[in-house]
Amino acid sequence: MEQAQRIAAKAVRRVLAGVTLGGALKDAGASKAPERALATDLAYGTLRFLGQARAAVRMLAERPLTDPSIEALLWVALYQLIHTTAPAHAVVDSAVRATDQLKRTSAKGLTNAILRTFLRRRESVLGEISRDAEGRYSYQRWWIDRVFAEYPGHAPEILDAGNARPPLTLRVNCRETSRDEYLGSLRLANIAASPVGASGVIVAEPRRVEDLPGYAEGWFSVQDAGAQLAAELLDARDGMRVLDACAAPGGKTTHLAELARLDLIALDDDEARLERVARNLSRLRLTAKLHLVDAADIGAWWDGATFDRVLLDAPCTASGVVRRHPDGKWLRRESDVDGFVAQQKRLLDALWPCLKSGGRLLYATCSIFDAENGHQIETFLMAHRDASRAQCALSADVGATGGQLLPAGAGAAHNHDGFFYALLQKI
Repeated sequence: MEQAQRIAAKAVRRVLAGVTLGGALKDAGASKAPERALATDLAYGTLRFLGQARAAVRMLAERPLTDPSIEALLWVALYQLIHTTAPAHAVVDSAVRATDQLKRTSAKGLTNAILRTFLRRRESVLGEISRDAEGRYSYQRWWIDRVFAEYPGHAPEILDAGNARPPLTLRVNCRETSRDEYLGSLRLANIAASPVGASGVIVAEPRRVEDLPGYAEGWFSVQDAGAQLAAELLDARDGMRVLDACAAPGGKTTHLAELARLDLIALDDDEARLERVARNLSRLRLTAKLHLVDAADIGAWWDGATFDRVLLDAPCTASGVVRRHPDGKWLRRESDVDGFVAQQKRLLDALWPCLKSGGRLLYATCSIFDAENGHQIETFLMAHRDASRAQCALSADVGATGGQLLPAGAGAAHNHDGFFYALLQKI
């Protein structure tokens, strides 16, 4: 266990230095370690509850710690003690031994003392931490304040949902099988699952997708239930010319191709991510025309023929999907919001002329911040008199909240991440 703790601690430190979690885990050695699955799980969990772990260390240490390696190791161990079923003695003993691997043998006594003090004072420490906003919610303070300002009646639930473990949610490829047939295949494999949405399946116990029935045959894709609404809302039909403007990694592109036979063009400005779109299309036995290009630079790709439908899954803060990407809570800065708002406006303004009269553009983000969502659309409608907003009628959650789908965990009616959808019609 100590090796997994050490790797996780190093990865968390790398995230706080500005590296994405995937890259941080590779840098820390998780790709080679025998305990890489545990190390990955510990890194994800620690980042979900980092505010709480930080607050606990500050409270329990007699003076501020000067060794970031030991501090991060303590965060990981505290996450285990608070949020996992790992035996407490094993967590503490492993963390103490991990100081040897970190070449910090002088910190053995400190590590042991802080963790054992926490175990003795667990309830009082957790109670004290819960009175501090960052300790209670485990987000940066600006993020907490923004959510409370924008959702005063739901902020605790929204923040807590972002700290939950996400389910493994699949979208069944209707060109290869039906959802009922696929649920039957899972039952035959003794894999518990339940339906969600129009074509989704939630697997009860997450596992490697390659081990699920039909992966190689293209029977399903991995896609959150909230993200599965996009292609349905766009309502593209056979024969239509459709643009997916920011396509990678391809979940929405492939869903569009599954639902109708389209003249489908998919764009992205990231070569590696566009290659993922190509691989996903190939596995699912679907086709689309892919272009490596900045969608807003329409002179570089547009042939002048207008589109019946446009999907703009715009770059955003990803504040609605932090349960899947907990590093986002610590990588984002408040100033990033304005930068994404500018990108989104640039894309909207550039792509609108590509849509034919009577056509529809679906604006989507995986954000919960109004500046990127409702306010962005209000600003666009004021500037474009040939645009009107159509009703998003597929989901009660979306329709009731002005297009904003708030993150919801396993206890809610639907288990999904946070998304925003605005369906714009050209007059």
